[in-house]
Amino acid sequence: MKLSEVKRETKYEKRYSVKMGELTTQVTYIKKYVLGLPIRTLHKYRETYYGEVKDCQECNLYA
Repeated sequence: MKLSEVKRETKYEKRYSVKMGELTTQVTYIKKYVLGLPIRTLHKYRETYYGEVKDCQECNLYA
């Protein structure tokens, strides 16, 4: 059993952007795990329709 590892997980989320409005996109989370428990999120990003990779701080969670 590993003491620490880094995992990548992708899931769909609804996001809101001022320019595009509401969109459903794949968001990838890179998390650090210690003894199988998630400790912190190292980075989260999304891929646009055109293949660009953008940081998720540009879009807010849609409420």
